[in-house]
Amino acid sequence: MSAGMRTGTSLPWTADLGDGTYRNPVLHADWSDPDAIRVGDDYYLTASSFGRAPGLPLLHSRDLVNWSLIGHALDRLEPAGDFASPRHDRGVWAPSLRHHDGRFWIFWGDPDHGIHQINAPEIGGPWSRPFLLKAGKGLIDACPLWDERTGEAYLIHAWAKSRSGVKNRLTGHRMSPDGRELLDDGEIVVDGDQLPGWFTLEGPKLYQRDGWFWILAPAGGVSTGWQGAFRARDFLGPYEEEVVLAQGRTEVNGPHQGAWVTGAAPGEDWFLHFQERGAYGRVVHLQPLRWRDDGWPAIGADGEPVRVHRKPTAPPQPVRAPATDDVFPGGRIGLQWQWTANPPPDQGGSDAVPGWTLPHAGDGLRLTCRRTEVAHDPRRLPNVLVQRLPAESFTVTVGLTLESEEPGAKAGLAMLGDAFSWIGVERGADGGVRLVHRFAETGATRERDAAQPLAAPDGHALLRIEVSPGGRCRFSAAVRPDGAFHSSGPVFVATPWHWVGALLGLFATAPAGDKDGWSGTATFNDFRITP
Repeated sequence: MSAGMRTGTSLPWTADLGDGTYRNPVLHADWSDPDAIRVGDDYYLTASSFGRAPGLPLLHSRDLVNWSLIGHALDRLEPAGDFASPRHDRGVWAPSLRHHDGRFWIFWGDPDHGIHQINAPEIGGPWSRPFLLKAGKGLIDACPLWDERTGEAYLIHAWAKSRSGVKNRLTGHRMSPDGRELLDDGEIVVDGDQLPGWFTLEGPKLYQRDGWFWILAPAGGVSTGWQGAFRARDFLGPYEEEVVLAQGRTEVNGPHQGAWVTGAAPGEDWFLHFQERGAYGRVVHLQPLRWRDDGWPAIGADGEPVRVHRKPTAPPQPVRAPATDDVFPGGRIGLQWQWTANPPPDQGGSDAVPGWTLPHAGDGLRLTCRRTEVAHDPRRLPNVLVQRLPAESFTVTVGLTLESEEPGAKAGLAMLGDAFSWIGVERGADGGVRLVHRFAETGATRERDAAQPLAAPDGHALLRIEVSPGGRCRFSAAVRPDGAFHSSGPVFVATPWHWVGALLGLFATAPAGDKDGWSGTATFNDFRITP
């Protein structure tokens, strides 16, 4: 059980219907660009983590429906200096997870730096330092393949036009079996510009089956696209293509980019993919996959996504979803939390270490009120602790006490995206503490009040955000002496960043002034998310 995980509470979203079936999405949160594998009876999944640290989340399941977050493979992003400030849409894009020669491997493309790989003897690590396999701009969506028959290794990747000027094509390389050297300059193995109607071909996953090389790759754009399959007898092609999953008559837009997984039960195959849901990010669906008589895969129900389906064959499993709640035991944070940038070097991994947080003997998260010149815009703060939105509708509640005596020190609970809104407490110039609620629209460079400030006499408040369909957020708070929750400000509609869903965030700051470091703390208690 991860630090801070609560038991006995209702989950915001459950995919397991308890009658041998499941409903989609199986992961109702922004586990973007998922890739998954089976090792024995265990399934593992990783996803894009962009500029957040720690990165490369690792999830585990025994039935592809009930998932737990078990760790992260990347403590810090590299080059570290480039991620000392928030880079919300950069960093780790579309990783590929594989198991080969007794080791776990993850390859990914950083659009600004190139293709990296890490590996470990066990899913829990220790993971190697990132190795830059291919440097360059616009190199994304990397996936390796080891040919178990010949001992040869291959790599395939896509291109980001924003950095390279190139898109809609897939490039293949021969690779050394140790994953540390590319053995050629690469060749285009699939050119989407030569396929009528195909555009934005990307996200390739490379497999072998029945003597064929298979590339499963999406096209058509994140929100509106489809899933393609390509096959060839030789790695370099020529490849045949077919659309194997599309929205069709369903409400599941852009169903694509994920993982073909062979089930633990003989003859069962499955496909995990994402659906782009605006502020909710890229939620993960599970589709049945069968192989047609002509050798092509058929995904979902006749090539359309399923809403409810029989679960994969597996022993009965507890109903699970990645943790959200946290009591912060000993001041530590659970695995569900990430920072919006690399923490200082003296902070290790996801545990609370002096710097941005202070450990202590009891429960509760003590964030240091970091001095900063960008306190007016939490989108620019590196020391924001964030987690994904876990369902379409939910309520988040957390207690907050501001201990800092610094005028201008503040802390709060935020809904972050291209636009943001937060509610919290702030120390005034007169020494008193007041409840404040502020926001900024997309494109605005400074926050402004969403409601009139109220007195918070002892520096304490209970903060709440109620989220309803469409990402509509109603903020409220309770302060003494009456302790009742009172609505604050108009409804705020959560927005994503460019490639990232909206995030729940906790932060604390102090004015920059002529000093460095931090000034006092703010303590968050009993973070809870309920349906």
